[in-house]
Amino acid sequence: MSILPTKNELGFYEIRLESIGGLGANLAGKMLAESGVLGLGLNGSNFSSYGSEKKGSPVKSFIRFCDPETEIRAHSPIEEPHVIGIFHEALYKSVDVISGLNPNGIVLVNTARDFDSVKNDLNLKYGKLAIVDALQIAVKEKTRVNTAMLGALFRICDFLDPEALRKVITKTFEKKYPHLVEANIRTFDRGYNEVKFKTYETTANARTIAFSRPRSLLGYNTQQIGGVILAQGNSLIKDLSGSRQGFIPKFDKESCISCASCDAVCPDLCFVWDKKVNKRGRTIMSLKGIDYQYCKGCLKCVEACPTSALSGIRETEQFAEAEQVKQEFPYVTTGGCL
Repeated sequence: MSILPTKNELGFYEIRLESIGGLGANLAGKMLAESGVLGLGLNGSNFSSYGSEKKGSPVKSFIRFCDPETEIRAHSPIEEPHVIGIFHEALYKSVDVISGLNPNGIVLVNTARDFDSVKNDLNLKYGKLAIVDALQIAVKEKTRVNTAMLGALFRICDFLDPEALRKVITKTFEKKYPHLVEANIRTFDRGYNEVKFKTYETTANARTIAFSRPRSLLGYNTQQIGGVILAQGNSLIKDLSGSRQGFIPKFDKESCISCASCDAVCPDLCFVWDKKVNKRGRTIMSLKGIDYQYCKGCLKCVEACPTSALSGIRETEQFAEAEQVKQEFPYVTTGGCL
C-alpha cells in the first residue's frame, strides 16, 4: 500500500520550492529528495531552475516522489504541486508563487506575520496555509533558513521520516563543517515543532489555480536587430527589494556626519545625497537617506559606518516604504538620453 497521501495522474507527489539565491532552496530540495529515496525507499527526483547564479535572483527547486514500482519519466518543471514552500515572502511582488496550486494543496511561507495578512498578499482563496518564522530560528541557531524550512516541510509531508533527514544533515555537514551538524539538527527540529497551520475552507466549485509561465516580451517576430536595449538606464528602474533576506539598514540622520563611508562600500545606488551650505558658508554634500528600492540588505554600510547613524534591523512590513528617500534620475524618468 502506498504511503503517499495523494498522487497526480502520473502517480507523483510533487513539491515546488520558491526562493531567491542565497537561501539554500537548491540544497534543501536535494536533501528532501534524498531523505525520501534513501530513508523510505521511494522513487524520487530533484532539480532546480534559476537564471544567473547569484544572491537575490529567483530560484525554483522541484521534488517528485512516487511508489517504488513507478518509474519517473517526467523531467519537466512542476506546474501543479501538492505543496509549495516559499522561502522569501517578498517573492509574491514579482513571481506568481502559488500558480498551479490545487484546491487541497498546502502553502508554507517563511514569515513572522499573521495568517490572514499572508493569505491576502498571496491572493490565496482556499487550501491550507502554514507559516514558520524560519529566519528568526536561523538567526538564533546561527544557521540558515533552508534547514528550518525543511523541518516545517517534514511536518507537512508526514509520510516522510524526520530521522532520515537528521541522518542526511549529518552526512551533508560532518566532513566539511562538523561543528554545524548539531546546530542544523536543532534548527530542523525547531522548524518541525514551530510551524503553524490554518485551513481556509475549499468551496465546491474550487479549481486548481492556473499555472502562469513567464514569457519574454521579445521573440522571433519582435526581437530588435542586434539585441538593442530599448530602455536606457534600465537597471535604474529595477526593484531589488526582493533580494533582501530579512534585514535592512536603518538611518539616523542626527548621528550622521556625512563621511560617505557607507556609499564607498555600497554595491548599488542606495544612498541619496544633497547639497547644503555649512556654517562656514561652504557647499558640502549631505546624506539625505536611503533609497530602499536598490537595497539588497547586505549591511556592508552598517559595518563601515563609524558612528551610530546606520544600524541593522529586521525588516518589518511597510518600513522601507515609510523611510525611503527616492533617488532622482531625470534623464531616465523623463525619457531623455543618458
